Amino acid sequence: MNDDLYQRALLDLAKAAHGAGALPAPDGAALRDSPLCGDRVHMQVALTAGRVRALAHDTKGCLLCQAAASLAGLHGIGLNAAEAAALREHIAAALAGSEMTAPAGWPELDLFAPARPHRNRHGCVLLPFDALIAAIGAAD
Repeated sequence: MNDDLYQRALLDLAKAAHGAGALPAPDGAALRDSPLCGDRVHMQVALTAGRVRALAHDTKGCLLCQAAASLAGLHGIGLNAAEAAALREHIAAALAGSEMTAPAGWPELDLFAPARPHRNRHGCVLLPFDALIAAIGAAD
């Protein structure tokens, strides 16, 4: 693991911007922003049987927020509300000091391990997942 907060793989993930854009007819949408740092994520989802069929986001923020939104876009398809909330809690616990092991299917979460000692940056990583949970909830 690289201890550099802005490692190349994280830069590449942010640059890929998986899921960036808008959905033509979302079932749910949510806007989440951080008044502390100015990060802002507008997340849209389309659901089938309570599971994310498609998602899109418009993210304005720091590299960590952009990379986390890209990660949600890359692997968020198929999640339901409970799974998205459990994933968010796993990320929060890992950033706070729990074992930093990525759940199955989310290997890129390990890229955020260097953010652990930077508590003021944890919200940047979590914001896209908060927006995803809220967007799924808005569709109910």
